Amino acid sequence: MCSVTSSGVQQALQALGRRLREIRVDAGLTARELARRADWHESKCSRLENGRTSPSDVDIRTYTTLCDAQSQTADLIATARGIEGAYIQWRRMERAGLRRVQHSVAPLFERTRRFRVYQSWVIPGLLQSAAYTRAVLSTVAHLRDVPGDIDDAVAVRMDRQRILHTGDHRFAMLVEEWVLRTVIGDRDAMAGALGHLISVASLPSVSLGVIPLGTPRGVGWPVESFTMYDDAQVNVELVSAHLTVTQPGEIAEYTKAFAELSAIAVYGTRARSIISAAIDALG
Repeated sequence: MCSVTSSGVQQALQALGRRLREIRVDAGLTARELARRADWHESKCSRLENGRTSPSDVDIRTYTTLCDAQSQTADLIATARGIEGAYIQWRRMERAGLRRVQHSVAPLFERTRRFRVYQSWVIPGLLQSAAYTRAVLSTVAHLRDVPGDIDDAVAVRMDRQRILHTGDHRFAMLVEEWVLRTVIGDRDAMAGALGHLISVASLPSVSLGVIPLGTPRGVGWPVESFTMYDDAQVNVELVSAHLTVTQPGEIAEYTKAFAELSAIAVYGTRARSIISAAIDALG
């Protein structure tokens, strides 16, 4: 990584550097001694451990081998590989148009068998109606000043929903009740979206949980929206960027968060009642 343009990436590099330093210290080695054994310039350890340089796979293997910490090699390599592509600015992704963004995730969706989705902002994309998707993407195009190929992007996302009916994919979806009460587009579009949500939630492949307003939050604290693709990857939605998590330890944290959020959600008849009440509230 030649330069760091995001504070999030910088923090991730610094955290990785601290882990490398801890491994070295636990092994009883000075930075100068490790550099000598690795045949590096002695400043390289400082650059790696202070997050000024992103370590290569070879660098990490050298650290863990010389420090007799090979059990941590795979986890550290996964972390380092994820940092480079983890934090992708929305504008960079979308500058070629929203249709391309929608197309870009197709291979990931096809190979994933178990989807776990938590949404604290909008109805999950795979469960959206066409009018609701159009309203969401229109807002995105306006806020981020990206090419307005809305119709094409909506068509791609609607076509993607075929995955709900094919193959052995399974979808566990969680939404906060306030998502159902937030009008996206106009009231007619929102009512249609909620009716569509009730319909797709009845599919055998879909489990929909709603976390009711007023639920005590000793656990299952509201967090950023995220999607888990099997146990291989988590995509997190931020205001300014799209965060991809591949490090096993961090994926485990999202697994725990999803389980806690699932435990306080309601399902089946109770979930449908909450959606129906949101429709009625639209008048």
